[in-house]
Amino acid sequence: MITSKNNINSNSPIAFFDSGVGGLTVLNKVKKILPNENYVYYGDTLHMPYGEKTKEQLIEYSDNIFKLFEDMNCKAVVMACNTTSSVIYEDVKNRYSFKLFPIVQSVSEILSKLPINRLGIFATRATIESNAYQREIAKYNKNKQVFGQHCPNWVHIVEENALKEPKNIEIVRNDLEKMLLNNPEKIVLGCTHYPFLLEILSQFAPKDMFIDPAESFAQKIKDDLEKDGLLNCEKEHYERFFVSSNPQLFQQSAKMFYDVKETPELLTFLNAV
Repeated sequence: MITSKNNINSNSPIAFFDSGVGGLTVLNKVKKILPNENYVYYGDTLHMPYGEKTKEQLIEYSDNIFKLFEDMNCKAVVMACNTTSSVIYEDVKNRYSFKLFPIVQSVSEILSKLPINRLGIFATRATIESNAYQREIAKYNKNKQVFGQHCPNWVHIVEENALKEPKNIEIVRNDLEKMLLNNPEKIVLGCTHYPFLLEILSQFAPKDMFIDPAESFAQKIKDDLEKDGLLNCEKEHYERFFVSSNPQLFQQSAKMFYDVKETPELLTFLNAV
């Protein structure tokens, strides 16, 4: 077992956080290629959706969660949330003892190398207004045209497990038709909740048009931890789930993509508003 100066070692857990169940799409991808790791997940359901919050609020919420992860001796924290990755990563990246993996910055280099000229991005309002995907992709390829569009209802549709309601299918279809006016060759599902909607989206456009960035993100996390000698070598491993509200609803909604076997622990922070 390799131990760092911060008492972080290869057996320390990998932590994930998001405003709800969406980050489970990333956890699922990471666990498939790193099945022997210990995992911690925090769903900040009390403040969902993050895409409508201010930068100051996001920093406050994240700081509370990051301090929890430090107390739990996490070796890496995955910013599975596109919104926080887009809006606050530069402000918080050097504040903590663990490795920090932001999804937008981590996958933009890969997206920049796609053999296409026109790339659509579905994301939250905060992610789109930050221009994070456009800015990060331009670092590697200034010629790629990137079209961002926010989808204000999609997170709620997923969190409420209301994917089969006709009115919600129509909302998703209308948002997709608006994006298709840009003639994108590929469309990134730039919020961790959005891959849950792939079944609906693929009714109205080819399924292979859509990109779930969690897949390449998971591989990057594995490669970095392996390079640093931080892959878990113990036989025993665990998972712990925390939420800031409605543990039962979180567990029920999670069934769409991940089996949360036990009801998550309810944990809120007094200063979070």
